[in-house]
Amino acid sequence: MIDKLEFFIALARERHFGRAAEECGISQPTLSAAIRQLEDQLGVVLVQRGSRFQGLTPEGQRVLEWARRIVGDTRTMREEMRAARHGLAGHVRIAAIPTALAIVPRITEPFQVKHPDVTFSVISRTSLQVLSQLENFEVDVGITYLDNEPLGRVSMVPLYAERYHLITASDSPLADRETVTWREVADLRLCLLTADMQNRRIINQHMAEAGVVPKPTLESNSMIVLFSHIRTGRWASIMPKNVAESFGFSAGIRMIPLVEPEAEHVVGLVAQHREPFTPLVSALLHEGRRLAEVEAF
Repeated sequence: MIDKLEFFIALARERHFGRAAEECGISQPTLSAAIRQLEDQLGVVLVQRGSRFQGLTPEGQRVLEWARRIVGDTRTMREEMRAARHGLAGHVRIAAIPTALAIVPRITEPFQVKHPDVTFSVISRTSLQVLSQLENFEVDVGITYLDNEPLGRVSMVPLYAERYHLITASDSPLADRETVTWREVADLRLCLLTADMQNRRIINQHMAEAGVVPKPTLESNSMIVLFSHIRTGRWASIMPKNVAESFGFSAGIRMIPLVEPEAEHVVGLVAQHREPFTPLVSALLHEGRRLAEVEAF
């Protein structure tokens, strides 16, 4: 039954029998047979079928909620028993918004020192993707904004507050200022994150409060791309100070606080809300709380 529920979750996530089968490492006929067997066992139709996958039935949506709960609890049980036998080990998958990637080593490095048999994979995702991948068991924890958009049913650990600065060449307009207003930066040649990023929506929000609309001449979903263009001296950007500092800008770059409004937004760890957590997730949330005490924001 557990295997069939895992296949069903993969199908709901991929919305395609072939891709779901590939993800599960089985053939498409095997996946289709397992879903039909699950339907027979439960006595309901789960999937709307035609020439291709057409979605879940109302019963399928309800079973999906149960499947996520049952599979999550089963994985927690297995990991807890493995930790009891061999100590904390395994692999942790982290999805983080681009502006939070710089903070990840401050969690993974001390965690790995304490638990050397744990490995990590870290991927950059939008805030919506972080939550979706948590829900679908594609990642174990996420790092995202906690106070700007609905998070749903998650457990969270606040880590730090983003405070926004104009990042610009030292010989560019406004570079001699101690502070700059959101209204003033609208006239600069800006490079910003793409519109699907929550950081960009935050920037749009505060510029709208100042009565202006951002008109970037370059957009990217990569912080590295933005930094590279700032270094040319032709572009400026709006970034959290901690992100800019992590790239070690030279003396030719200035970080100027943005005011009117003086905005900040909280970023933190999020995990699927469940008790008990897996040992790995529980230990990672504990590490996040330790970091939050150091930040003391």
